[in-house]
Amino acid sequence: MRRDSLFFHADFRRLWAGDTASQLGMFVGITAIPLLAAVTLAATPFEMGLLTMAETLGFLVIGLPAGVWVDRMRKRPLMLAADLVRGVLLLSIPLAWWAGVLTMAQVLAVVLLVGLATVFFDVSYQAYLPALVGRERLLEGNAKLQGVQSSAQIAGPSVAGVLVQFVGAASTVLVTGLGYLTSALCLWRIRTVETLPERAEHDRLVPQMLEGLRFVAADRPLRAIVACTATSNLFSGVVQAVEVLFLTRTAGLTPAAVGGLLAASGVGGISAALCAGPIIRKIGQARSIWLVPMLLWPGGLLVLCAGPDWRIVLSGLGMAAFGFGVILYNIAQVSYRQAITPDRLLGRMNASVRFVVWGAMPLGGLLGGGLGEWLGLTGALWIGAAGPVAGALWVVCSPLRRMRDLPTGAEIAVPAP
Repeated sequence: MRRDSLFFHADFRRLWAGDTASQLGMFVGITAIPLLAAVTLAATPFEMGLLTMAETLGFLVIGLPAGVWVDRMRKRPLMLAADLVRGVLLLSIPLAWWAGVLTMAQVLAVVLLVGLATVFFDVSYQAYLPALVGRERLLEGNAKLQGVQSSAQIAGPSVAGVLVQFVGAASTVLVTGLGYLTSALCLWRIRTVETLPERAEHDRLVPQMLEGLRFVAADRPLRAIVACTATSNLFSGVVQAVEVLFLTRTAGLTPAAVGGLLAASGVGGISAALCAGPIIRKIGQARSIWLVPMLLWPGGLLVLCAGPDWRIVLSGLGMAAFGFGVILYNIAQVSYRQAITPDRLLGRMNASVRFVVWGAMPLGGLLGGGLGEWLGLTGALWIGAAGPVAGALWVVCSPLRRMRDLPTGAEIAVPAP
């Protein structure tokens, strides 16, 4: 192993450990909370749509001003505070269940408030990484963090499915709350001194938000990437609203089987994270961004084949292919975004991108709930699973298709395998 690897960077290891805990907890919650709503609280498709909307509504409501605030502050304290808030809020769900007072209204409120805290964490997180590891190691850092996310995407749903079956969905949410609290402890132990960003006295909120949006809009490859990701996320919100209901009520899967199937996407994701460097070098960064979605994202359609027999294997293979494609795409496009953006604009660039791409998800969740009531679970899931493939046309029909690598002001180093 090379001595310049981030494995030897002590503070990155602490960030990595915290990310491992929070990602595991998050993916447990992503499976346990919808199962809690669908199975324990007997939610309707529309209520499931509201739940999906609540998870990411914060990016639509406060995403842009959050980017300005993050650029004015140190990132690590914001991330630490967000983790503490998320952990405490989520612990209220099992406590209310044990007291016999848990309602769907409380679940929706907790998920909404956790989503607001997540806005500040995510915008700070992507702006913090370049300061912690340096721009020359961004792709390596993002690949390692995406590897953690994909590993958690395998373990989290599997653990959640088993725990929900044996101890109940509300009690399983305890793992999510403890994961965020563990992440806060790891962030607290980071020793790298973070410089307080300079702020001019005349800085105003709206002009600064507009500066971030203009930066994103001015770069043609970045515009295509944002449009592609937003379209994909819109329809992913549709899928998220009806997927658990489809798998439990239409496909007839148990909670443990649902967890195992959702984990298949993580298997593909961790495979992509482990071999991202060689693949991106071989294909080219621009080609990775448009070719990979066209080849692999259609695998998500196979979720419609799910059933309590051999069909679950076919669905799992399709979801693994989809997960592989999503992670490769994310590593390439996130590293590009971080590399071309000046330090003073990192928070606003990330917030502007998140405002568009994550802001599409609550709209997709609400749409999914409506489609589930109108067309039924199968019809809604067909539309949701096909949408990301259509979204890839933004990058296929952009200048990216005529490039091998993206023209950046700073070279992005692809780590050796």
